[in-house]
Amino acid sequence: MPSSRLLSSLVLTLLAGFAQAQEIEPRAYSNAPIGVNFLIVGGGYSEGGISFDSALPLTNAKIKTDLGLLAYARVLEIGGQAAKFDFILPYASLNGTADYRGESVTRDVSGFGDPKLRLSMNFYGAPALTLEQFAGYRHDLVIGGSLQISLPTGQYDRDRLVNIGANRWYIKPELGISKGWGPWTLELSGSATLFGDNNDFYGGKRREQDPIYGAQAHVVYAFRSGVWLAMTAAHFVGGRTTLDDVRGNDLQQNSRFAATLAVPIDRRNSIKVHASTGVYTRTGTDFDTISIAWQHRWGGGL
Repeated sequence: MPSSRLLSSLVLTLLAGFAQAQEIEPRAYSNAPIGVNFLIVGGGYSEGGISFDSALPLTNAKIKTDLGLLAYARVLEIGGQAAKFDFILPYASLNGTADYRGESVTRDVSGFGDPKLRLSMNFYGAPALTLEQFAGYRHDLVIGGSLQISLPTGQYDRDRLVNIGANRWYIKPELGISKGWGPWTLELSGSATLFGDNNDFYGGKRREQDPIYGAQAHVVYAFRSGVWLAMTAAHFVGGRTTLDDVRGNDLQQNSRFAATLAVPIDRRNSIKVHASTGVYTRTGTDFDTISIAWQHRWGGGL
């Protein structure tokens, strides 16, 4: 049924709005009709380390975070293939304690996180189609890529260690491949997150961070009703930091597991539930999260 497949073809993962380098997003390289717009509103809860600042090597973290998100996406045509632009504005409220380089810190803060812009483009296997043409499309082999930019405009206080915003830019290029077999889809992707410097870090220091490299594997099953379920394994490595030219012993090597369930409500609306947990963590970025997002779509002949 075309409307059911369309509802499941593009839903942003809520956590992607908060995590700086460890977001998990199944079905990132699926097709959708050009001209369709998506509005996503969501909320979630995270416990453990800081999910939205990968440069903070916290230990003994006991931090609880309530999450909110507003996002917009639009399907475009570039070079005859389907592409997508999206904008994500996160909000968070956190409180808790943790240790940082032998120092105990306590924090209770709320505010907007760093907004993110992304352009995703399919290079092969996802032609730009109208809504009518999309009714005959079948997912086979899709190859694509994306570039995400994080803008350093979120809440930040140089006199506090833990903040919602990171006070630095980052860019994240990613390449992915997706292969469909009937109701099953296998997706593989690799990314590199490249960070700018924070020249106004805690204590007046300058903080640099090495790139974080990520690899993800998703197995997705799509039911005839339009419901789909994804299981994800992801690994991230890198991210060693330098404070005022002093190299830190904080290389990150983290593995995560996630599950995502998307359920269409009607032709224009769907709900997605996402949960993830750390399987193996080095250097303080261990956290568990659960989120739910509502998606509304319009345009493109709907």
